[in-house]
Amino acid sequence: MPHEIEIKLLPEHAFDEEIIRHRVSEALNKSPDSIGYIKLLRRSIDARRKPIQYLLKIHVYNPSETYLEKKELFEIKKSNTFHKTVGIIGAGPAGLFAALQLLERGIKPIIIERGKSVKERRRDLAILNKELIVNAESNYCFGEGGAGTYSDGKLYTRSSKRGNIHKVLETFVHFGADDNILVDAHPHIGTNKLPQIIENIRNFILENGGEIHFNTKMLDFIVKNNTIKSVICSDGKEFVVDDLILATGHSARDIFYLLNRKGVFLESKPFALGVRIEHPQDLIDQIQYKQTERGDFLPPAAYSLVTQVNNTGVFSFCMCPGGIIAPCATSDGELVVNGWSPSKRNGQFANSGTVVSVNTTDWQKLFGEDVLGALKFQEMVEQNAFSVTNSIIAPAQRMEDFIQHKVSKTLPSNSYIPGTISSDLHQILPPFIANNLQQGLINFGKSMHGYRTNEAILVGVESRTSSPIRIPRDKEKLCHPQISNLFPCGEGAGFAGGIMSAALDGMACANAVV
Repeated sequence: MPHEIEIKLLPEHAFDEEIIRHRVSEALNKSPDSIGYIKLLRRSIDARRKPIQYLLKIHVYNPSETYLEKKELFEIKKSNTFHKTVGIIGAGPAGLFAALQLLERGIKPIIIERGKSVKERRRDLAILNKELIVNAESNYCFGEGGAGTYSDGKLYTRSSKRGNIHKVLETFVHFGADDNILVDAHPHIGTNKLPQIIENIRNFILENGGEIHFNTKMLDFIVKNNTIKSVICSDGKEFVVDDLILATGHSARDIFYLLNRKGVFLESKPFALGVRIEHPQDLIDQIQYKQTERGDFLPPAAYSLVTQVNNTGVFSFCMCPGGIIAPCATSDGELVVNGWSPSKRNGQFANSGTVVSVNTTDWQKLFGEDVLGALKFQEMVEQNAFSVTNSIIAPAQRMEDFIQHKVSKTLPSNSYIPGTISSDLHQILPPFIANNLQQGLINFGKSMHGYRTNEAILVGVESRTSSPIRIPRDKEKLCHPQISNLFPCGEGAGFAGGIMSAALDGMACANAVV
């Protein structure tokens, strides 16, 4: 059995295999020759005290022990016949990982995706950023890989009880991700690398008998005896399915309206809404590392902040070191922002969603008992932001000016390509969100000295942190209580919050189908 130890190394030594082996031998009081294979399990940064160090958790094998890596990640027997066909609506992380799991279980997946392939999506994103034209079916949210493809690729999750996290990480590595994600405490792939990985997953699904239909939007489904029989799509096609996994993501609002029209039971749920805040990355580095220069061996620093204001949560979300703020509207007439980072996280800015919890009583004041009231509240705020310029040029304000209720005379340079315009965000956000956010920023400035500054810019609005609607399902069978072969899945169904948890939920729903 391997011996597990932890060692600490300076940043400039933490990736040097020879130094790691030497330090392990010192820790075990053994000569380097008496140590066998060394397997790195986890790597994290301890910046609480000087000098900043990496903490490495390691398995150490004796020379007589043989370490065998698992060679085959997927055990799929190619066959021309499947004993079952399952429709999957949506080719995001939940849908793709559901398809992989179904193939392992001898079931044919048919993925139906309203958007385009990753390469074709890029053209529409370029038009969105440069010409400010939103393609309602191909954007940062819709298309192959879902919102996760072009929203950073962070793989950190607290969902350790949801399933096999390591298998999800291994899957990404199998299809092209750097194997550092297997050991990093906060693994990250990068928006620049995800498209090729997603394309590799697609090719694997097709090679093993699955189907993927792009530019194909589900418009309706046929139900008989509380069972879905087929799916009707925009191109006139009808797909007959044995079961249906609904993995459409949190921005597919038309699906919520469709389900509601057909009398399928839905629930509203809490979500969060606010802005995206951007600082110079150098400033965040100085605050977090407590040194003037980050140096060549430390990654761009991140942060995570949370506070309570008026018994309401205010928190940072989806922090992107060295990242970019992106326009994430899915139809004309709305303005939504999100953030992402490239794999090297080498941009000059750091951004994070900074949001306020929205509960049932908040939106019921405007929309009453309407089950879609939370969704309509979200839409209302996005439309308010759009109305400032009637475009996706975003309303923005310096942080201290927002706290002091001042319209900024100038705005700092920032990463939002479509452009920003100086605005009073207190007039755009609902009062309870603006006021709680204002106090939240004051609190953050006290806990993270240097965070509160007019060098930071608030860009509105960050509204798609999670789905405001939950499509309920049985806790054990994971199917909808009304429709026995409908499996609500992932972020859009209200059961995930990020790439990892969505992938895990996709796998869980695939197993439930079996």
